[in-house]
Amino acid sequence: MTDIVPIRRALLSVSDKTGLVDLGKALADKGVELVSTGGTAKALRDAGLAVQDISELTGFPEMMDGRVKTLHPKVHGGLLAVRDNAEHVASMEEHAIGAIDLVVVNLYPFVQTVAKGGTRDEIIENIDIGGPSMVRSAAKNHEFVAIVTDPADYAAVAAGETTLAQRRKFAAKAYALTASYDSAISQWFAFADQGENFPATLAITAERATELRYGENPHQKAALYLPKGPAARGIANAVQVQGKELSYNNYNDADAALELVAEFRDAAPTVVIVKHANPCGVATAPTLVEAYEAALKCDSVSAFGGIIAVNRPLDGPTAEAISGIFTEVVCAPDADDAAKAVFAKKKNLRLLLTGELPNPKRPGLSIKPIAGGLLVQNRDNGSITPGDLKVVTKRQPTSQELEDALFAWTVAKHVKSNAIVYAKDGVTAGIGAGQMNRRDSSRIAAAKAQEAAQTHGFAAPRTQGSAVASDAFFPFADGLLAAVEAGATMVIQPGGSMRDEEVIKAADEAGLAMVFTGMRHFRH
Repeated sequence: MTDIVPIRRALLSVSDKTGLVDLGKALADKGVELVSTGGTAKALRDAGLAVQDISELTGFPEMMDGRVKTLHPKVHGGLLAVRDNAEHVASMEEHAIGAIDLVVVNLYPFVQTVAKGGTRDEIIENIDIGGPSMVRSAAKNHEFVAIVTDPADYAAVAAGETTLAQRRKFAAKAYALTASYDSAISQWFAFADQGENFPATLAITAERATELRYGENPHQKAALYLPKGPAARGIANAVQVQGKELSYNNYNDADAALELVAEFRDAAPTVVIVKHANPCGVATAPTLVEAYEAALKCDSVSAFGGIIAVNRPLDGPTAEAISGIFTEVVCAPDADDAAKAVFAKKKNLRLLLTGELPNPKRPGLSIKPIAGGLLVQNRDNGSITPGDLKVVTKRQPTSQELEDALFAWTVAKHVKSNAIVYAKDGVTAGIGAGQMNRRDSSRIAAAKAQEAAQTHGFAAPRTQGSAVASDAFFPFADGLLAAVEAGATMVIQPGGSMRDEEVIKAADEAGLAMVFTGMRHFRH
């Protein structure tokens, strides 16, 4: 096994010319013979470097619009030959195949062509064939050949020799690149070209952005990965203006807050407060600071140490209000200088600027690991409009009740099941999350509203005269009756229970207005 391998011949063929000339000059200064193709060769020659065209090496011209140029035994023989294998060496001598010690390749910009909206013909033409073939050949024979696919690694080979440890590292990186590249191609064919929802093989790759301090708990390790290829903007690529390093739980909770506030991206100023991935207060108001103050009063106990997301650029008065209690993370599309100055005094608070909020109706897949497999579904991008609602009670809802019901329904979509949300005048009055039965969620939400009234001196709990949303149907009337006890006058739920008639009867007897959405929003 050879450790140090001197570079005597290098084959360079890159789409991204970043750092190419400097690398070429460094290798040439070490006496390395440069072999290249097309535009890469031209760039090196224009810099005054001597370059052998690939066609000179193979004895065949580049043909078919460049599709065939490196797929030749004199290239792949020079890459794959095991240098200390006598039979391989004899074959090289018999067929005049020279060894290639370094391959520098990056691939046709397939993902970039898709992202910019290229035509089908343009996308197909940007599927690299020769590049991945050389990458794989060189990586397989890394005992003797170095494969460099990232301009960041050019400095490591500029000295004109490589170590075995370097070549192994380069090979691992190279196979990750070809796997990712092929995954992007297979995804485009499956989803964009063939219109499949669930292809027979789901090839997904992601690139590690950073390692985190730990996972959900200190004994777990964790990292943040970003998808290779087009993706929605969100928490994963937000700009962190200040504060400590984000933890796994910070990312998870901030994502929950951002996804909910994005539902209101075209609405009046809205603030979402999240704790343990569940909203504990949501409000819409004429200004952000008013929305924050209203959301906080929904459950000020849970809001301590929470995550806040807003749907407008953050301003100074809102930042001042937020600074009144301990907050882990604040997410906003942007922030003015006054808001940044306020938070600068809170060195541990993380301020994340996301730019445009994600589209809540965007398509995509939700993937959940289970023992021995993956559960895959379309992401829950369902939404309803007033026209989708079916009034099932004798009493028709008022316009204000309908507005409150739709607000509560939107919030309930982002609450862990079983979910019950009371809302009134664009503010959550009480939220019950994650209970094993709907009645308990209803009672917990009402209890939170009662506590808020006592804490903040309300004349009555804000559940009085509220609308209540349930993420799934009421299987029995008891959950609905708990809402009646809390003072709700309007109910919004999917419907579809075998006991719908029993629940509707109970609503009529209580004088409630109730609508069915026909859509469920379980969240586990």
